[in-house]
Amino acid sequence: QVQLVESGGGLVQAGGSLKLSCVASRSILSITAGWYRQAPGKQRELVASISGGGSTNYEDSVKGRFIISRSIARNTVYLQMNSLKPEDTAVYYCNLINSWGAAIGSWSQGTQVTVSS
Repeated sequence: QVQLVESGGGLVQAGGSLKLSCVASRSILSITAGWYRQAPGKQRELVASISGGGSTNYEDSVKGRFIISRSIARNTVYLQMNSLKPEDTAVYYCNLINSWGAAIGSWSQGTQVTVSS
């Protein structure tokens, strides 16, 4: 249905910031979108989501540090990551989320975020 492309990852020092972007191939304004991450040896986890109406949810470990937002005009979902910690190191993915809380799209390549001490 929709193809998503993540970008914006990189290497950053602890305490720094990055802004990730997820660009959709078509309008996703009415669909909940989320950012996930997967660290080596760990399961993929949902860290932030935003509904079509703009309501947001965050995993406890990123509350107060990460902000998810979306641009309807640009078909883009963003993840502003502040006060980054080494434990935030992971590959970050975006996906669409259904009403049951499950990712419904194919997983794309993701974008690597590495936070150094």
